[in-house]
Amino acid sequence: MNNGKQNGGTRKMTGLAIFTAIIVVLQVLCTFVRFGPFSITLALAPIIIGTAMYGKGAGAYLGGVFGAVVLVTGLLGWDGGTVMLLMGINPLGCVLVCLLKSVAAGFFAGLCYELIAKKNDKLGVLVSGVVCPVVNTGLFIVGMLVFFFDTLSGWAGGQNLLLYIIVGLTGVNFLVELAVNIVLSSGITRIIRAGKKMH
Repeated sequence: MNNGKQNGGTRKMTGLAIFTAIIVVLQVLCTFVRFGPFSITLALAPIIIGTAMYGKGAGAYLGGVFGAVVLVTGLLGWDGGTVMLLMGINPLGCVLVCLLKSVAAGFFAGLCYELIAKKNDKLGVLVSGVVCPVVNTGLFIVGMLVFFFDTLSGWAGGQNLLLYIIVGLTGVNFLVELAVNIVLSSGITRIIRAGKKMH
């Protein structure tokens, strides 16, 4: 029995290591694809798969990996200088925005999957795929408003701030992320089913 548990633990660690590597590679590549001041995020799909296979704790961890990559690539200047700009204004606020939104996105995607997949795993993946970018983008907006309100107002350049945030700052990125997750949901469901059979 212990042996089975140990093997399960090893498989989980191996799986999470693979998802970690995928998230790092995807997010580094996505750093160079931008609509507006922020790069697009395609690393949410492996977070959804990982959290469905290994639970909401794994989702929070994988979300944290994604957030850390965003922060590190930003500190290297690969994002066009936005993270460095925010770090210069409020370092703690910048770190919190990068990490907390991502950890929460992974956790809540996993929680939704756990609650819904018992009845319908395809619906669980679909809802999880919607929740992940909604939480990620929603908490990003909240974080920016809390820590960088003056900066946002400056970027808006006299426009209505709410309209600027929805249309100019996050709109296209959010819609692309949401569309990718919805389009991939059937494929993600198959990957999860196959992964669970192996475990």
